[in-house]
This record gives sequence, structure tokens and C-alpha cells, in this order.
Amino acid sequence: MEQLSKGQRLPLAGIAADGRVTVSLAASGLPLDFACFGVDAKGKLLDERYMTFFNQPRTPCGGVELLAQQGSTIRFRVDTNALPPAIDQIVITASVDGSGNLSQLAASDLTLDDKARFAFAGGDFAQERAVMLGNFYRKDGQWRFMAVGQGFNGGLDALVAHFGGAVADAAPEAATTQARVSLEKRIEKEAPQLVSLVKQAGVSLQKVGLSTHRAKVALVLDISGSMSALYSKGLVQQFADRILALGCKFDDDGAIDVFLFGAKVHQPAPMTPSNAATYVKQAIKAHPLEGDTRYGRAMEAVRQFYFPDGGERKAPVRGTLPVYVMFVTDGSTSDQPVTEKQLRWSSYEPIFWQFMGIGKGKKSKNKKLAAFADSDFPFLEKLDELSGRLIDNANYFSVTSPDEHSDAELYDLLMAEYPAWLKLAKQHGVLA
Repeated sequence: MEQLSKGQRLPLAGIAADGRVTVSLAASGLPLDFACFGVDAKGKLLDERYMTFFNQPRTPCGGVELLAQQGSTIRFRVDTNALPPAIDQIVITASVDGSGNLSQLAASDLTLDDKARFAFAGGDFAQERAVMLGNFYRKDGQWRFMAVGQGFNGGLDALVAHFGGAVADAAPEAATTQARVSLEKRIEKEAPQLVSLVKQAGVSLQKVGLSTHRAKVALVLDISGSMSALYSKGLVQQFADRILALGCKFDDDGAIDVFLFGAKVHQPAPMTPSNAATYVKQAIKAHPLEGDTRYGRAMEAVRQFYFPDGGERKAPVRGTLPVYVMFVTDGSTSDQPVTEKQLRWSSYEPIFWQFMGIGKGKKSKNKKLAAFADSDFPFLEKLDELSGRLIDNANYFSVTSPDEHSDAELYDLLMAEYPAWLKLAKQHGVLA
């Protein structure tokens, strides 16, 4: 049986040539409720009948069906042939039944026809009460599956709201306030070093009118060999703390997604208050520094994670929750044409790229970058002004060291162009 890791994808045809697959879900240590959401290309529930769970065991088309539970295992049958064209994804979720949180889970798993397995357990989570486990999605006319493992603090109601469903007797403002207070308490208890950073991030957001703004935050870190001193001195860890603090203001799940790139791309578990103290050290231990630097490969991985059907774009992908990407590197890239394509295509998606160059960048000999010859990072400057995009979806600045700016100065820099991008994204149909 193939063992899947978080973020891994595979074609459904390799498991079920006829497009029919049985999803088995087994959890121990904590009672969970499982559900499947049939969502459209915008990531929203097609209608209430396409949420498949205990009280609604079958979609109108019969494409998803909850089978009888056997012991601690529950099964869904997915028939992609029966799904209407408007269904773009089938998202498999779990939420805590009763009190507790996902950190209390013992060894659990999701299996596809006993041919592929995605394992998860309490160590993968902190205070989250719900999780998106897996995702069937359409790509180039074919169905694929991705192991997700993304947690939510708010339980089943948060999942339903995330997919645009109606939550009975919901009180959104009260729920949001409660989630914020809960996260603040977590930070004080689990990561007191973040308290002042979160407050400062809030001040900068207030200046630009984004105090109540919501977004996902991703941190993309260069792990090429030349970054060695920055990692060993703890400077990357300090910078990651500052970005996590921003993430805690933007999203009350208290987590940021992290991508590491050199010659390859790696995606460790998200960074949270509970694992922040030694996060970078552990990430680099698991994924040692590499030769080569490939922006384009990293950007493709980010796009594929948030928009699994990503690729070449020629029309806006309308989203409700933007993604703020902090992209950190100390040099140029060996895949410039790929990088330019990724930035152009992502201009049709609700993703904003904040590039930061560190130190004296590795000068490019590319003649096309002659206009930026005086820059330490000519290619990053070119990306900042790249033509052929739907909207300007990137900003760039350089520093001599990750700790060059005070917290206040850094957060102000991070918000220099993001608010203007939000307005453009809404005007061009990229954001709802």
C-alpha cells in the first residue's frame, strides 16, 4: 500500500481505473464526525445537498455515499462518473464530536481502496477541532487526489462556513471574537515570545485599514547552501516568528503554511504557536540545505497547494480568502522562465507574493536584466515590474539581514502594496 505524505498528489486512475473508489476513515483516541463536501470551482458547496454526512448519507446524483459504519471505521463511496460537471472537488473532512481537540487523537488514517494510505495523529495538530483530510479534484479533465491535513479551530461549523454553507443559529461576529480570544490565550501560554509581535502586527494592519482582514499566510524559505549562516545564527527562526505573528492576526487558526525550496520543494507541517520555538531547527534537520535555487518550482508548489487545479491561467479564479505569501531568498534562481510563468499565471488567483532578498544577491549574467544591473537582486526587481499579468500581484524589497528592520518597520514594509492588491483583486474578479 502506498503511504501518502501531506500535500502528496496522485491520479485517481492509478487506484481506480473506473473512477469509483471507497474511502475508509479510521480514528482512535477521540470521537470524530466525518463528512464530504462537494464544491464548485470557487471552492463553495454546490448546494446543501452536497454535504454528505450521517444525517444526509447520499448526494442527489449518487456520486458520494456514506456506507454503513463498521466498528471504528466509516466508509464513503465516491463515484466520479456520477458527479455533475459543476462539482470541481470532493473534500473529505473530520471534526471532533463533543469536547476536546485533535491533538488528543491516537494513530488514525484515511485509505483509498486499500491501495493508498494517509496517516494522521494528534502530533500533527494543536488546538484544532476540525480538519480537511483529503481532496478529490479535477485537473486536465482527469480526477486526482491530494492528502491535505489542514486543521481548523472552529469545528464542524467552521468547515461548513468555509465552504459557504449555512450554519444554523450561527453568530459569526461572536464566534470570530471567541476564536480570537482563544488564540490570544494560546499564544500567551504556548509562545509568549510572540505576544509583542502579534500586537505590533496589529498596529501596522490598523494603519492600512486591515484590522479585521482575513487571509491565509504562507512562508516560503530558501534552503540553498548559501543560507547556512542565516539558519545557524537563528536569524531565519526570528524572522519566521514575525511572519507567524502576522498569520495569527490574519487567520484565527493560528498557523502558517511553510514551504522550503532549493533544488526541490518540501512542505513540513504548518508552523503554530505550539511548535514555533524550535520550528526552523526541526524543519532544517528534516530537510537539510540543498544545492541550486528554483523559485519557479517553489511557486508552483504553493499554487498547487491552494488551488489544486492550477496550471496555466487565462481567466480569474474567484476566491473569498486571499493568500499572503512571504518569499525569502538570498540569491537568484536557475529557473527564471518558469518563475515568470508562475507569477503571470498566479496573477489570476487570489495570491499575493511578497519577495524579500537577503544580503548581497548572486548577480545574474542574464542580458535581459541589464536594466536592473545596479541591484543586488535584479531578477526579483524584474518580477516586481513583470509585464503580462492580469494585475500587479507582487512586491519586493531587500535587506542586508533578516533582522535589519524593527518589528514596526518590517510589518509596515509587508503592508506596502498588499492593500492596493486587494482592491485590484476585487475589481478584476480575483477576490469576492
